[in-house]
Amino acid sequence: MSDSPLPEILPHGADGILLRLGLSARESTVAAVQILRAAMEDACPHGVEEIASSLTSVYLRFDPARTTRAEVCATAQSIARGVDLSATTLPAPRRRWTIPVVLGGEHGPQFDEMVRATGHSDQRAREVLLSARLRVLAIGFAPGLPYMGLLPEAWDVPRLRDVTPKVPACALVAAVRQLIIFTNPTPTGWRHIGQTAFHGFQVGRDPATALSAGDEIRLEQMTPADLHGLQTDNPDGLGGARCEVLS
Repeated sequence: MSDSPLPEILPHGADGILLRLGLSARESTVAAVQILRAAMEDACPHGVEEIASSLTSVYLRFDPARTTRAEVCATAQSIARGVDLSATTLPAPRRRWTIPVVLGGEHGPQFDEMVRATGHSDQRAREVLLSARLRVLAIGFAPGLPYMGLLPEAWDVPRLRDVTPKVPACALVAAVRQLIIFTNPTPTGWRHIGQTAFHGFQVGRDPATALSAGDEIRLEQMTPADLHGLQTDNPDGLGGARCEVLS
């Protein structure tokens, strides 16, 4: 049994509860969210139809015809008591994705600026990004859009003061120790450091959303010519990404 603090349980609309573990995305909070979300998915509380995580909380949506808010709260609290939310080791990922990317140059026009902000050399910054074992921490902001992290503390670089009017779909952007691959052309305050051909969401694909919270992400370097080829011929929208099912 865990003696770590239990999450704060809050109502969320007519059919949801929020299990809040913190107010900021500290490394310990992010880890606790991943642990709690995995525990909720494994236990699958009666009547719960959706489980989703943010950087600081886990959301449960339930069917009021099958259960009550009080029952879901009691079950969620019991599950939370049975896991160690102070652990620093994340639960093992169920899937591992390898996603090809071009870093810097015309496909990552703010890469050099990001490198300077981290204090790394160009080569070291590339090594960090390509060796990182990232996790999808949340899917949000837009359908299928992944927040991936956490990068080392040197990458805790704030968002830009001014918004870039538009980065292209599949752009890799960075801020606050996290990476995002945009699913649509989007204005952003995050720095555009690379480009993929990976579409995280496509309506006609089954499933439409490729990534799930908890997935491990590894970036793999490719050339601009490789990227052009994938942008030209990309029938599944995955841009050469490969998925390994681990459990």
